[in-house]
Amino acid sequence: MTKIKEVVQVLEQYAPPAYQESYDNASLQVGDPETKVTGVLVTLDCTLEVVQEAIERGCNVIVAHHPVIFKPLKSLTGKTPVERILLKALQHQIAIFACHTNLDHVHNGVNARLCEKLGLTKTRILAPKTQILTKLETYVPLEDTEKVLTALHQAGAGQIGEYSDCSFRVTGTGRFTPSAQANPHTGEPCKTEETNENKIEVIFPGFKQNQIMKALLQAHPYEEVAHYLVTLQNENQEVGAGMVGELPEPMAAEQFVQHVKEALSINTFRHTAWPEKPIKKVAVCGGAGSFLTRPAKAAGADVFLTADLKYHEFFEASNQMALVDVGHYESEVYTKELFYDILTKSFSNFAVDLSYTNTNPVRHS
Repeated sequence: MTKIKEVVQVLEQYAPPAYQESYDNASLQVGDPETKVTGVLVTLDCTLEVVQEAIERGCNVIVAHHPVIFKPLKSLTGKTPVERILLKALQHQIAIFACHTNLDHVHNGVNARLCEKLGLTKTRILAPKTQILTKLETYVPLEDTEKVLTALHQAGAGQIGEYSDCSFRVTGTGRFTPSAQANPHTGEPCKTEETNENKIEVIFPGFKQNQIMKALLQAHPYEEVAHYLVTLQNENQEVGAGMVGELPEPMAAEQFVQHVKEALSINTFRHTAWPEKPIKKVAVCGGAGSFLTRPAKAAGADVFLTADLKYHEFFEASNQMALVDVGHYESEVYTKELFYDILTKSFSNFAVDLSYTNTNPVRHS
C-alpha cells in the first residue's frame, strides 16, 4: 500500500518546497510519513469541518493549499482554532499536508489553473524568479562525454522550458601533472600530461545541486573532477509569481464581466474603471496579488485579476489597465482540482476526494 511519504514526494516533485516564500510553511504538518494511506481529501483550507469530513469519508490524509501552521506553537491545548484543528486531526490519526506558495510559483500550478478557467492562451509567468538556476561547467575525456551527460540529465540537469537534455560542449586540451600519490585515469604520476577533453555546460535548478554533483562524481572517470558551479542571474521562465495570457478574442467590458462570473462561478466582484479599448491581455494572481500590479502594467495587461486588494491599491490602476478583485477563496478554490489531477494520475490504489466543504469565511449580504 502507498505510504504518506509517497504522496508527499509526488506533490513536492510537482511543486518543489525550495520555491516557497521564506515566510511560508509548505510541508507535512501533521502525521507519520510511514503511515499507509486509506484515502486523501483535497481542500483549499483545512478547517475543523474539513477534518470532520475526512473522518466521515475514511480519508486519513488531508492535502490543503493553505497551511494550518504558519507560526510556531507554544502549546497544544485547544485554546485556538488552529490548535483545535490539530488536536482533532491527531486524535483521529489524520495527516495534514500543505502545498502553498511553491504551488503558486510553478508554471503549471495555481495560476495556470486560474488561466485555464478564464480560457487564456499564450500564457507565461508574470514575474519570473532569478538566482534559482545554477550552471555547471566540467571537463570530460571525449570518450566519456555522453556517459557523463546522460547521468547529469537523468539527475535533473539540462531542462530549459519545453526542451530537455540541453547542454553545450567545446573541445580543448587539458593539461595536468599528477602527484606521486595520484591514480590518474590518463598518464602517469609525476609526469605532465595533455589530453583532449570536452568542456561541457549544463543548467539546473539550484535546489538539485546535491543530486547533480553526486551524479557527476559517480559518472566521471577522473580521480579529481574539475568543475565550476555558478549561480545565474537569469530569470527562470518556469518559476515565479502570477501569469499573463490572452483571451481567444478581444472582449468588451460588459462581455468580460459576464465571462469572469461564469468562468469562476461568482455573482459579483470588485473592480476599477474598465479601459476604453477591448480587453485582450489578462494578468492573474491567485490570492493576494497587489505586489504584481506594476509587473502586470509592464506586461501590457488590459486587466489584472487577483484578490485582497485594499482601497488605496485600487488607485494604482491606470487608464490602460483595470484591477479586478474576485476574492481570495474564489481565485484559488480550483486548486482542489489541481491536487486531484496530480494525485489521481500518480495513484490508483486509494480514493482521492474533492472536499465538498465550503471553507470561504467571507459572506456577502
